[in-house]
Amino acid sequence: MCRVTRQLLNRVRRTPRPVDPARAAHGARGLAFAVLTGVGTGVLVVAVALLVRGQWSPLVRLDEGAVQAGTRLAAAEPGLLRTLVVWQTVFLARNLVVPVLALCAWYWWRTRDTARACWAGATVLVGWALSNLLKELVRRARPVLDEPVEVAHGYSFPSGHATNTALMTTVLVLLVWPALRSRGLRVAAVSTAAVLTLLTALDRVMLGVHYPSDVVAGMLLGVGFALASYLAFRHWYQPQSRPHDEKGAA
Repeated sequence: MCRVTRQLLNRVRRTPRPVDPARAAHGARGLAFAVLTGVGTGVLVVAVALLVRGQWSPLVRLDEGAVQAGTRLAAAEPGLLRTLVVWQTVFLARNLVVPVLALCAWYWWRTRDTARACWAGATVLVGWALSNLLKELVRRARPVLDEPVEVAHGYSFPSGHATNTALMTTVLVLLVWPALRSRGLRVAAVSTAAVLTLLTALDRVMLGVHYPSDVVAGMLLGVGFALASYLAFRHWYQPQSRPHDEKGAA
């Protein structure tokens, strides 16, 4: 018993391990990048919102002209219009969130990386809520057309479809990034996320339910929020490398 007691006391009295200056500096840089990304995203989105609220004439002309041109093209091509409406339904946030959260759960099941999977799910849900909050704050009316090709309800800025597609695809890419061991896989993942986001943004304008400034702000918000959240997560979470985790992530 005395021997066990002495061992416990020795552990308690053991000198704390010194902090590695290089590791501390790396952590500080990571946190700084997270803050700068979050602040930069906020500044850009707020700047666009202020231009929208102020009815800045060059932006108004650009927005209205793009919507008119896009809806004319969609109305002239019935096949294209049907495709746009289907795309709109598929990429509605409430239709995306369940499969995206299921992918987060699948990632956890394969890797047992609970923290990373929870980060991804929480970021998706918080980002979705944030986009809805901004709609209520800005309260921009949707485009009004003489001959609309589609009708949508609610406020226009930022585009929920663009925000959530950008947010969810970016989160998924960041979630599986460690498992993408080759440059080709990483390029393919980023390219796929970018194409899906841009097509969703184009869909909203061509259907006449959003202005270009709505979708641009949505993409900035979605990508920026996901990146800021991930950088903050990386600063906080430093996983222990374990053989079975690496096997599961492969």
